[in-house]
Amino acid sequence: MAIKKYKPTTPGRRGMSTVDYSDLSPKKRQKGLTTAISKKAGRNNQGRITVRHRGGGVKRLYRVIDNKRFDKLDVPAKVESVEYDPNRTAFIALLLYADGERRYILAPDGLKEGDKVICSHKAKIKPGNRVHIGNIPVGFRIHDVEIQVGKGAQMIRSAGSSGQVSSQDGELAQITLPSGSVRYISKECYATIGQVSNLDHGNVTIGKAGRMRKMGRRPQVLGKSMNAADHPHGGGEGHTAISPKTPKTPWGMPALGVKTRRRGRYSDHLIIKGRRKKKK
Repeated sequence: MAIKKYKPTTPGRRGMSTVDYSDLSPKKRQKGLTTAISKKAGRNNQGRITVRHRGGGVKRLYRVIDNKRFDKLDVPAKVESVEYDPNRTAFIALLLYADGERRYILAPDGLKEGDKVICSHKAKIKPGNRVHIGNIPVGFRIHDVEIQVGKGAQMIRSAGSSGQVSSQDGELAQITLPSGSVRYISKECYATIGQVSNLDHGNVTIGKAGRMRKMGRRPQVLGKSMNAADHPHGGGEGHTAISPKTPKTPWGMPALGVKTRRRGRYSDHLIIKGRRKKKK
């Protein structure tokens, strides 16, 4: 994929860019694998806003993605199409299995229409195949990684991201995550070979606020621009310095550089190197 740039016909167009989708399949979505998704605007089941700056946006249909695939163990599949998905940054691929069933998966980079993929304990190491982590050679890129056996993919699913098998130690494998952290994962967990598609997603320039509104994002305001009742940084005449000097979240907790991770997390013993550990 490449980045498509526009002529500066308006101030909003100046510098604006999008991903060139010409390489995607012209085929429309699979109706049996889509479902309606209602807007929540950042609200929970009690109607209270738990995620700020959300609301509006273009209506979407949700594509049901198969994040497990091991119930189709050793059943080969053919890639029918590689499609755009408005609900995620990566592209998705429509698979037609040998038994006639169709499913969507996250498309790895380089996967094309007509390619053959499979989920197996010891499949060939090529993009799109899903394999036990214990059977993946050291150094290969992976994504769609399971953390708990049988739960399905939970990590490394955003556009352009990939992890790497660092070593195989006994019943556990060391996986280097996109953040740079290294952690243990069971060799019985599954991972998909390759890097997630849409590598140019991070190079897109939105260009104007109206485009963000269509994506369901509402405006954000600096805390120092608010009233004192609305934010710890608020109040005063005009744009004054934040007071007290330590930055705070809207709820009064320390922000910017203060550790907030709780001690004694269940996964602490599995993390070998944290993502913030400095290189020597």
